[in-house]
Amino acid sequence: MKTELNIKKLTLYRFMGVAMLLFLFACQEFVEVETPNYLLTGENVFTDKQTVEAAIVGIYGQLRSNLLLTGATQGMSNLMGTYADEIDFYGDSSLPDDAFFRNTLLASDATVAEIWNGCYNQIYAANAIIEGVEGSAYFTTEEAVQFSGEAKFLRALIHFYLFNLYGDVPYITTTNYLVNQSVKRDDSETVYGNIIADLLYAKDNLPETDASGEHVRANARTARALLARVYLYTGQWQQAADMATSVVSESTWEPNLENVFIKESTSILFQLMPQFEGMNTLEAETFIFETAPPPARALTQGLMDSFEANDLRRDIWTAGVSGGGPTFYYPFKYKHRAGEGSNAEYSVILRLAEQYLIRAEARAKIGDIAGAHADLNKIRERAGLPATTAAGTEELLQAILQERRVELFTEHGHRFFDLKRTGNLDLFLGSVKPGWNSTDNLFPLPEKELLTNPNLQPQNAGY
Repeated sequence: MKTELNIKKLTLYRFMGVAMLLFLFACQEFVEVETPNYLLTGENVFTDKQTVEAAIVGIYGQLRSNLLLTGATQGMSNLMGTYADEIDFYGDSSLPDDAFFRNTLLASDATVAEIWNGCYNQIYAANAIIEGVEGSAYFTTEEAVQFSGEAKFLRALIHFYLFNLYGDVPYITTTNYLVNQSVKRDDSETVYGNIIADLLYAKDNLPETDASGEHVRANARTARALLARVYLYTGQWQQAADMATSVVSESTWEPNLENVFIKESTSILFQLMPQFEGMNTLEAETFIFETAPPPARALTQGLMDSFEANDLRRDIWTAGVSGGGPTFYYPFKYKHRAGEGSNAEYSVILRLAEQYLIRAEARAKIGDIAGAHADLNKIRERAGLPATTAAGTEELLQAILQERRVELFTEHGHRFFDLKRTGNLDLFLGSVKPGWNSTDNLFPLPEKELLTNPNLQPQNAGY
């Protein structure tokens, strides 16, 4: 009995050590992160699978509830939709959304700093896992590479968004504060090279499926899906097409628009589970409103007008409130708010439709026009639309960009990133965003970071 009690205590202490480590670093600025003598390091904290699992789940939890991929107001689905041309903001000018809506971000903006620091704190957590399990005597080789693969997937995912938001950023692969406090910004070739290396490692070392069956943990297919996107963004067309094909060939298409965002959808590749039973998604809480004019935000008329006649997505994935006056629309991809059903929906991060659109674009770029048409029409057919009439490469690419707009709206900044990578930001946003400047293609680096670490200079243009 005494031995069993001691084992339980030891397990509890180890878990508390991990929790303390991650909590303390989550509360500090990235460049100020050090390793106090009294804190446990990865090497002596991660001595069993349970503590590693807890640390990994903690990163997913931060992404779901507080950072980047959260459906809450501080997540990219809201902020980047507002920053681009998907969402109009009607709320109080003192709220963070207002600066994104008016494109008036400053280097001193608190939200800009919170995104930066939150991302790097989670990258630190991922690095602590990688360092703690690699070469450890407490884990088999198979366990170590699987944990490292999942942590590297998360590290790559977060760096991907950091780069697309801030431009050249440090790609951090260590918990050594002496290194991290004086890092320099890495260029796109280095950042994307590291992202691809991490994802290739994840692809080769993660299991083919999520053991939970709910697509809430990264697996090999998840890594391939993100790799396909990265290859597309970097202009590696054949690799993008091949990687998307590997995902498509192993996945099942969901033909019913009504079922695309339910947690059991066969088209979901990766999703984040709500924090509590019956809670459903934060997206539903953020976007659904019941009065007009809306209390905070609504879809832009430009987005609503971009749907073709008879597009089922307009009817099923948006909803309107008029109140006797003009009708205001909100995203209705997630239909269940807190307490409405028992976890009917999770927050979808990667889904199969994007892979078809990635492959369509990549195929168009390499001259496979018939293949590009087939992939684009796969998306259009489910939306109740006829086959595309786009002829020629350029017309087809514009049709794919338009299809991405109405398929992926208010999903983690796709619209902004698509306009940016295709060189269309000024064309589409310059005429509809009064505060838009070409330099708004990047966020400013947080002012405090530049003061603390001059190696991060220069500040992005326009700030």
